[in-house]
Amino acid sequence: MSVVTKELHFDTKGEVDIIDITEKVNGKLRESDIEDGIVTVFVPGATGAVTTIEYESGLLRDLPNALERLFPKRMEYEHEYRWHDGNGHSHVRASFLGPSLTVPFRDKKLILGTWQQVVFVELDNKRRSRRIILQIMG
Repeated sequence: MSVVTKELHFDTKGEVDIIDITEKVNGKLRESDIEDGIVTVFVPGATGAVTTIEYESGLLRDLPNALERLFPKRMEYEHEYRWHDGNGHSHVRASFLGPSLTVPFRDKKLILGTWQQVVFVELDNKRRSRRIILQIMG
């Protein structure tokens, strides 16, 4: 089995910026020498998440609305008492969505459902420069 590590870099707009990274991941798979296997997509940091979604305008509104209902910004978070940075909700949201995703690939292309894309979700309350680690195994 071979393991190749690659990175993606991009800037976000802040608070629930949802970025389709599917083609960027596929591009890194094409650059590797591995034909078939799995890729783990991981975001280092405590306020970003990786998941799958149908990347369409309705769901791009629905996901932030659902996160607000589940983890409201205006609720009190103990994190605020220590850091006073206004992003306690960001940490909780990221914990529930998760920092990583593992996806199988074949012929250097992700195996996804017809309407399924891999997305990065910025949950911090400010713009960020993000790094995504891809560990390609096969």
